[in-house]
Amino acid sequence: MEINLIGKKALIGASSTGIGAGIARVLASCGASVTLASRNEEKLQRTCESLDASKGQRHQYIIVDYNDHEAYKAQVDRYFEGNKVDILVNNSNGPKAGKIDEKNLADYQHAFELLFQNHCYTTSCALPYMLASGYGRIINVSSSTVKEPVSNLVLSNTVRTALMSWSKSLSADVAKDGVTVNSILTGLFDTERIQSLTNLDAQRLGISYGEALQQRLQQVPAGRLGKPEEYGYLVAFICSEYANYLTGTNIPLDGGMLKGF
Repeated sequence: MEINLIGKKALIGASSTGIGAGIARVLASCGASVTLASRNEEKLQRTCESLDASKGQRHQYIIVDYNDHEAYKAQVDRYFEGNKVDILVNNSNGPKAGKIDEKNLADYQHAFELLFQNHCYTTSCALPYMLASGYGRIINVSSSTVKEPVSNLVLSNTVRTALMSWSKSLSADVAKDGVTVNSILTGLFDTERIQSLTNLDAQRLGISYGEALQQRLQQVPAGRLGKPEEYGYLVAFICSEYANYLTGTNIPLDGGMLKGF
């Protein structure tokens, strides 16, 4: 089975490093032209230059500020004035960790803009072309915590769950037009985000980083962190013709970590 995305254009959020960059590399290797989006231009440029362009693709990047919703909308509007996309990967940095008693209403509002409004707005910009062309892939990089909440990630738990409900509703509306909407429930991957959260655990528990990491890995039957490219393989399949009938799903990618079924 060969996945061919030649001629497809993809916009991938938070893609200068980590999971987003892993997705970008795999989609580019399948022939897609990729637009990276993130805040750090130096990292964006470095990742963009590393993408496979052997099939005639043209890769580019845009600088966006996920933490300022109004600025983000303006940046996305400028992008869509001259671009159309077939594949949209909704992804951004997560809100700060913390428990319920450590967060206030302003924190929830910021998380809502970061993880819900930004993604909804980008999707609304991308959808018209997808609907007109009869092909589209909308993929949300979500978290396994929407099924099994983690106490110190209350903002992420709450708002990502809202996005999953919205995505399920959207998938039913656009399925007949050849557009699919799916979410991936992310487990523990080798990214800066996991490194940061593990460092916080180590400080809180008074143990070394290595010990804190081993405690995390005890939750994962596979016994290791996922690789960003492994994430990209699943996204590439969802984008392919082989997944035309796959929509409205929440797919765990977590090394078996989720305990439910």
